[in-house]
Amino acid sequence: MFRYLLASVLAAYSCVSAAADPIASYPNRPVRLVIPLAPGGGSDILARLLAQKISERLKQSVIPDNRAAIDGVVGTEIVAKSAPDGYTVLFVSSSHANNAAIGHKLPYDTIKDFAPLTQTANQQVVLVVNPSLPVKSVKELIEYSKSKPGGLNFGSSSNATQLPMELFNSMTGLKMVHIPYKGASPLLIDLLGGRVELSFAPAVATRPYVVAGKLRALAIGDIKRSVALPDIPTAAEAGVPGYQATIWSGLLMPAKTPTAIVERMSKTLIAIVREPSFKQWATENASDPVGSTPDEFGKFIQAEIVKWSRIAKQAGVKATD
Repeated sequence: MFRYLLASVLAAYSCVSAAADPIASYPNRPVRLVIPLAPGGGSDILARLLAQKISERLKQSVIPDNRAAIDGVVGTEIVAKSAPDGYTVLFVSSSHANNAAIGHKLPYDTIKDFAPLTQTANQQVVLVVNPSLPVKSVKELIEYSKSKPGGLNFGSSSNATQLPMELFNSMTGLKMVHIPYKGASPLLIDLLGGRVELSFAPAVATRPYVVAGKLRALAIGDIKRSVALPDIPTAAEAGVPGYQATIWSGLLMPAKTPTAIVERMSKTLIAIVREPSFKQWATENASDPVGSTPDEFGKFIQAEIVKWSRIAKQAGVKATD
């Protein structure tokens, strides 16, 4: 009887201790994953996949919350100003660093207001042109564009797809007219219709149209070829040595989140990224898993701001706010 009572007391004490220590019991309620993007795109699909896998590993609901506006600034601000308790997580992509690089007047500090968790993946971008354009290689594009200074139009759905083209123009000495779009879908529609002539766009979105012959792929932005489009050369192979651009993704928490919580979520995410099923998903969607440490991811974001600040300055790209 005494043993039974002692066991009951110890069990009750354990429950009280866990409740009194929110770090030890984390997570004991649903986690919100803020996705500062429109629903349905490749990055949104990745974010929702991660939400599902986090939920499975931590045995707690993870609720996706799309807050699309101003290249992700609105959703990012929500997380920056959320309680640092581990129950609000931010999915970010290249625009997180690019917003700082082009001089957006941000209501938060891109570095100081966040605790990095991990970089989840690099998504490859591909230089595509409408088939009506009389070019079949990067070299032909450069020659054709130089014969029509300022005559070619390139489209972008965000600064994450604008800056790769600005880098390309800077490295090749080309001048093109930038046509901004509010989302990947309207850009793709105009690319297919020939109303805009070319773009650096996510490989996962353009691959079906490249395979069908409705768009022509000239180069992969990454330093290695895409498994999804293995016959397409890299930009470096195609005649632009040193060129490299991808769209990356990762997750952050508000600054001052307890280190133990950051470490637990980070380790959970790294384990997810290393799963065979995640690697398969990444391969099928023209992406490469990363799974960096919080320190590595933080340094990567800072390096991205430096890199794209230089490109934005050279190209005269400035925020419109």
